[in-house]
Amino acid sequence: MSEKSPEIDCEGHEHHLCHLFNLRILQTNPDDYKELVRNARFICIGCGRVAASAENLCAPRPLD
Repeated sequence: MSEKSPEIDCEGHEHHLCHLFNLRILQTNPDDYKELVRNARFICIGCGRVAASAENLCAPRPLD
């Protein structure tokens, strides 16, 4: 199944969790990953990941 991800065309993608996750940040830099998701306040409506900062998601929405 092939579908286009919304994050491909978004600005600042190199700082987004979907991109960083594909670069294996969780395996290579788990402490950095924990910092990005600790006290998450936003969820990406594209991939479902959560982050403390909206800047780390392609399509962020507040959790509350």
